[in-house]
Amino acid sequence: MALTLYHGDPNGPSFTVLAALFETGHDAALHPIDLTMGERHSDKVPRSVEVEMSIEGEGPVLVADGEPMADSVFLACYLNDLAADSPIAPTDPFARWEMMTWCRQIIERAAPAAAYLGVKTHLADKLSALNDAAFEKLTAPIKSEDLKARWRDTRANSFPEDKIEDSRAKIATAVQKVETQLSDGRDWLLGDFSIADLETYAWLSGMRDLEPAAFEGAKQTSAWIDRIEARPSVIRTLSLAKTPTPHQVWAPGPEINRWG
Repeated sequence: MALTLYHGDPNGPSFTVLAALFETGHDAALHPIDLTMGERHSDKVPRSVEVEMSIEGEGPVLVADGEPMADSVFLACYLNDLAADSPIAPTDPFARWEMMTWCRQIIERAAPAAAYLGVKTHLADKLSALNDAAFEKLTAPIKSEDLKARWRDTRANSFPEDKIEDSRAKIATAVQKVETQLSDGRDWLLGDFSIADLETYAWLSGMRDLEPAAFEGAKQTSAWIDRIEARPSVIRTLSLAKTPTPHQVWAPGPEINRWG
């Protein structure tokens, strides 16, 4: 199986897939791209309908035997299922359901909130510095109109206060969910280390600087973060960063869900 991974700096969905790749022991050709400048939509990256319309927003692209695929949790599951054993996902049907249910809550609640707050702080000024022609060149290849609108809103610094507050509340809720889950003394969210730990860390780790109040008193969560960052796969993943602060590298993420 020939694998090629096009990835951004190790934050958000790129972190999940890089760490999953290393946890599962696969070899892949790694191609860093600048997600903050729309390079996922350039000629540098093979694309497919599924990649173009990915609900994840600006995430990595895994090409397996010529087939481009997207969406970090599903890519992590794919890498897990390619492995000789099942290192980061349970084989028990109920435990697998539990993991996917946890990941869906992170994808639909925490991820849009984290990306929203992240691009507001770390990407909006970068995009506003582009002239109109440069920005149009960046966004013209984007097929998803929803995603293209999020790029335009970011450049326009259009972040309504109600969405900011909603995003902050969702980050606080996610941290509390982690804290409660770990309150029985377990090391990992669902017992054994899994994709749920990678995906949750991927979206919450960059919020420590942006939403410090959400982490105040969350001792179990802080210890869990330390355990994740001590894993060899995560050390290797973070070593691929092109900047000293990869947790500050944000591109437009999933659309904020309309149902609250």
